Amino acid sequence: MHKLNRSDQKKTACYDIDVEVEDPLKSQMSSFLLSTANQQEISALDNKIHETIESINQLKIQRDFMLSFSRDPKGYIQDWLLSQSRDLKIMTDVVGNPEQERRADFYQEPWSQEAVSRYFYCKIQQRRQELEQSLGVRNT
Repeated sequence: MHKLNRSDQKKTACYDIDVEVEDPLKSQMSSFLLSTANQQEISALDNKIHETIESINQLKIQRDFMLSFSRDPKGYIQDWLLSQSRDLKIMTDVVGNPEQERRADFYQEPWSQEAVSRYFYCKIQQRRQELEQSLGVRNT
């Protein structure tokens, strides 16, 4: 039987050394990307990806609409109309409440008579000024 001595043991050490090596695929990839035919193909594929994503988004919106509508048709239509009314108000900078203004009761209130009178007065004044300008009459 052989006994091991501490002096007989071999001493080893391991070291990690970073070495920069040229990537063999780098030149192939750069030549591929620089090729105009490949650029056009890549661009066409990118466009197709964007169109597909847009189509998926549109289909999701339609699906969500149909699911919401099928669960509660009346409530969904009311919510949708309110949303459309808000959007229209924002887009056109309308002052007032279009939802209330579309009902006849809104125009039966006391202020409406005065508003109509003022409106007609302004219109009459406008027409009077237009006529005076066309006839060359000065109001002094």
